[in-house]
Amino acid sequence: MARARIEALSRDEEDLIHVKSLELLETTGVRIRSDAVLDMLSGFGAEVDRRRQVALLPESVVIEALGKASREFTLCGREKDADVSMPSQGLPHLTTDGLTLYVKDHRSGEDRSASRDDFSQFARLADALDQIDLFWPIVTISDVPAHSHNLYELWESFRSCRLHVQCDCMSGEDARRQMNLASLVVGGDEELGKRPVFSCAIDPVAPLSFDGGPAEAQVAFAKAGVPVLCHSMSLSGLSSPVTVAGTLTNVHAENLASLVISQAARPGAPHIYGSSSTPIDMRTGSIDYTAPEGLLISASAGQLARRLGRPCTVSDWGAGAKGLGIRTSFTELAAHLGTVFAGSDIVPGVGGLDDAKGCSLAQMVIDSNLWDGFKAFMRDFTVSEETVALDVVREVGHGNSFLMHEHTARKFREELAIHDEDKLSLEATLSASMAPRAAAIADEVLRSHNPPALDRDVARDGEALLAEYSRGG
Repeated sequence: MARARIEALSRDEEDLIHVKSLELLETTGVRIRSDAVLDMLSGFGAEVDRRRQVALLPESVVIEALGKASREFTLCGREKDADVSMPSQGLPHLTTDGLTLYVKDHRSGEDRSASRDDFSQFARLADALDQIDLFWPIVTISDVPAHSHNLYELWESFRSCRLHVQCDCMSGEDARRQMNLASLVVGGDEELGKRPVFSCAIDPVAPLSFDGGPAEAQVAFAKAGVPVLCHSMSLSGLSSPVTVAGTLTNVHAENLASLVISQAARPGAPHIYGSSSTPIDMRTGSIDYTAPEGLLISASAGQLARRLGRPCTVSDWGAGAKGLGIRTSFTELAAHLGTVFAGSDIVPGVGGLDDAKGCSLAQMVIDSNLWDGFKAFMRDFTVSEETVALDVVREVGHGNSFLMHEHTARKFREELAIHDEDKLSLEATLSASMAPRAAAIADEVLRSHNPPALDRDVARDGEALLAEYSRGG
């Protein structure tokens, strides 16, 4: 199958990044602020400096981990028809933005904190939009105890949508609590291992550092068969070298180290290679998702993941970088959206605003609509004796038209994308004019779409666990 894909690195450059990443892990290592995880890695072959909390990972340890890791697995939905495969078959799986801080109310226009009800609306809309395949809890719920907000976000996701949920976790204890909630949904701990209805994004602290709580959560998830995404956020010029090559080496090294942690915990544990890495804006110091170099980093990370045979999340999606609608220049938009050609299996970002600080129901509709139009660029095309169509060329003859030939009538819908003029009206660049219409679509969908409810006893038990965890701190 032929498919458009960006490859930024030559084979020699790819080899160099991989070799230097292995050298970095063996000579500099990774800091892991957990004695328990360091003890586990020591037993797996790492050289551990307990005073500095640094683990040196020899090449042989990394190779052993790569050999043990599962190359294919399923991210399960609450219902089987919502399951998605890793790696993806065909188009990437689209998901929402995650962990934003505020909601832009599409009715009043105000920016405000999110309630459980707000969160439920986002989850239900994600469930209803055909373009969205997974749900990353898009906003932090503010009207619950702060120490347990991620538990409420996971549970509200289960209550309000059928999709696989990708969450975040800050400690081993929280990991166990999240798995308790998920086990209620699937019918027990053993079933959760067979059908992991959620996964977790674990963020290394660039450069080359893992906080103790998230590292211990990763170990707990790996042992239970819950997939883990290494969400490397290497920011060129801030948390990684300012060079693209230096940033890529940090991304690759963090992913290899994360893979070692999972495989040391449980051979075969499902693990996703990940990067949301980009330069900072040197004028402001803020993250710059529209930097041209971000596209090169994504494309290169995709190559490095494929080199290892790893499913990956290395791209981003969404046009809400500067507010509701599409208010980004062509160059900035191309740099951001072009990352989908990196070969990523999951593409997050739908519904996000203001560089992932905020989110909007209307923006979810706009970004999903953009995906409908854009995915035509990512289709598979068959190259074969039949599609070369020499027999048709002979029939048409020299200098004649193919327009009236039956082959054209039979094949054009399969081979050529036809723009939907109505949907194109939601894509005007440097504009927020489409926002009212997108908001109306979101409201209509929410009025009519209600995913199947959880079993009454399961819902009751889940709320009881949340209440217990909220009291316990």
